[in-house]
Amino acid sequence: MPVDIELADDIYREKVLRARVTPPEIKLMAGAELFEYACRITECGIRAQFPEATEDDVQRILSERLALARRLEGGS
Repeated sequence: MPVDIELADDIYREKVLRARVTPPEIKLMAGAELFEYACRITECGIRAQFPEATEDDVQRILSERLALARRLEGGS
């Protein structure tokens, strides 16, 4: 099925326009919610990879992965 380029452009343009008028505090909250969601998904992956892991183990591994991500991005 061919993609309607004009429709895709219209949808993208509408998203950009909505983002421009979204208050900063809403954007900040959305970022925090997305981070929380990503952490929950990562925790599920950790549990699948290490089925014997305790909740403390899962949190430790998640912390290690977040620290690694910060280092790879050039943070401290």
